[in-house]
Amino acid sequence: MATLLLVEDDERLAPLIQRHLKESGFDVRWARNATEADKIMLQAQVDLAILDVMLPGEDGLSFCRRLRKGGDTGIIMVTARGEESDRIMGLSIGADDYLAKPFSLWELEARVKALLRRCAKEPARRIRNAGPLAIDLEQRTVAVEGSRIDLTRSEFDLLAQLTSEPGMVFTRERLLETIQGGESEAFDRAVDTHVSNLRRKIESDPKAPRYLKTVWGVGYRFEIP
Repeated sequence: MATLLLVEDDERLAPLIQRHLKESGFDVRWARNATEADKIMLQAQVDLAILDVMLPGEDGLSFCRRLRKGGDTGIIMVTARGEESDRIMGLSIGADDYLAKPFSLWELEARVKALLRRCAKEPARRIRNAGPLAIDLEQRTVAVEGSRIDLTRSEFDLLAQLTSEPGMVFTRERLLETIQGGESEAFDRAVDTHVSNLRRKIESDPKAPRYLKTVWGVGYRFEIP
């Protein structure tokens, strides 16, 4: 079952779209704005996103840019504005398809299925989005706001562990087990050293980290503000 992310603030239209696509066999997660969409992306592996352009707060075009930087998720833009310039803009920033309102739910379903078939020809890599980070779990690469950073094996393993469950506190002992496989003399303070190095690479101010938080006397957690 493919998982779809529907980002739409129209309280009348969104439930209709969600119900129709669910009845067609899709798992549909509805978000009313980009903030809610970010939370869903952390909880589920989304196969395709349906984005309204006109959203409260961060608009659909801006969210589309971020989503495209983070991976290969299929993207269909929908909007009440059907001008050619709007369609070109949406496609130029990474959308795969564009549908102007009003549209038929059957047409939307057909476009979703067609895009999923195209995406299936080249399976998407597992990309985990966590705050400003895009973590490619297969290629073992990390980008911060679209810019690639270099991590050691242990730094990547620790980051992957911490971002697997944002907000959860991981003890030093558990994190130590993560890095022991590649370090012949791993020790408790090694975790602190790797976290310190990670902060320098992913935090704008390593001395006042927003994401890699210390839980004194216990360990660390990855927090999304």
